[in-house]
Amino acid sequence: MMRPTEDHVSIIHDTVTDLLGEEASVYLFGSRVDDGCRRGDIDLYIEAFELDGSRTRIQTRLQRSLWGLLGPRRIDLLIRLAEATLRPIHRDTLEQGVRL
Repeated sequence: MMRPTEDHVSIIHDTVTDLLGEEASVYLFGSRVDDGCRRGDIDLYIEAFELDGSRTRIQTRLQRSLWGLLGPRRIDLLIRLAEATLRPIHRDTLEQGVRL
């Protein structure tokens, strides 16, 4: 179970796909995957095969797009190139997250 609506999931997935391509994978993790939590930011873990620009620029573009579509709210993004080393934070996120 998770709290985002189907519309929100679709918006997140489509926005990530538009900016990072069809191959990008998106996972929701943190408090939003726990139906017992009332509040919380949107935590997204994204695996991409390539980045068209700096990671900071892409994160900024993605956050602005999501704010425009979902309204102002805290959105934390963790973006990893699929070829990069899988660190403990990535493993934890994959284990706890829900793929969108």
